[in-house]
Amino acid sequence: MRLYHSGDRGEPVRDIQRRLTGLGIQTVVDGAYGSETFASVQSFQEARGLPADGIVGPETWRTLVDAGFRLGDRMLYRRTPMMRGDDASRLQQSLGSLGFDAGKVDGLFGPDTLRAVLDFQHNRGMTEDGFAGREVVEELLLMSKATEKPGRVAVREHEWIDSFPQPITGARIYVDPDRGEASSPDATWSAGTRLTSDLRRSGARVLLSRSVDTSPNERFRAQRANRLDVQVVVSITVPHDDVEGVFYFGTPLSTSDAGKAIAHHVATRLGIPALPRAVPLLKETRSPAVVVALVMPSAETGSVIAKAIVDLYALGPDEE
Repeated sequence: MRLYHSGDRGEPVRDIQRRLTGLGIQTVVDGAYGSETFASVQSFQEARGLPADGIVGPETWRTLVDAGFRLGDRMLYRRTPMMRGDDASRLQQSLGSLGFDAGKVDGLFGPDTLRAVLDFQHNRGMTEDGFAGREVVEELLLMSKATEKPGRVAVREHEWIDSFPQPITGARIYVDPDRGEASSPDATWSAGTRLTSDLRRSGARVLLSRSVDTSPNERFRAQRANRLDVQVVVSITVPHDDVEGVFYFGTPLSTSDAGKAIAHHVATRLGIPALPRAVPLLKETRSPAVVVALVMPSAETGSVIAKAIVDLYALGPDEE
């Protein structure tokens, strides 16, 4: 899709304004992308863990559409492409709190969510068809009133944190030097390769997300990390909104505690903040993941991150 920003007019802008208004974000619905719409888009992006640049691109649009779904409004089921939305996130959250492992609360009705729905239906003596319709939603709400527990993913992440310190030798670490726009200078490559070489010298088994002359998209790189079954994902990027930080997965519905622990550990050493975000690499990877966003990454940056990761394995996460 094209980008929508200040100065644009027309029905697509009016659609954006209607969706924002439907989410309770005050916006004039006039089809003109003015300063008020720009500020409203920024507010939405900040609330959803996206770069707050005030521009509606593919990721902001996808998230805006997802936010309009409420659990129970439609039948949720496994299909290709996967169903996605806030209703799927609520379903995952509810299943996880009841002990049914739906995976990360990422708003994607994937194989983990399907297995959790089937387990829930079996447990409750319901028809085991994997469809999450009104009957499943009502049963979930009934059970949720009786018990609220940490989700299975949260339990696993705390176990992961508690497993440190541990040897870094043989640890599978995924390094992702995000090239960004293919036409831009490859600013992250030197940082990524230095991070890779330093970690390998420490005994880790490091896998790179790409080669020097390729630029696969973010979702492809996240899927590759999942296929490789890595322990930790470390991405390095140049922020297009100029906001520096070490980002971990965090939304109003869910936070990766393991990612947050890694982010704080690395951020302290780089002298930048640790912040929640919900970009695809954080949202769609199963392993704890962080994105290091720096305006001018360098080989030295890679060395600092490597030292932080080595210390993480040797000493455990920093106490907040």
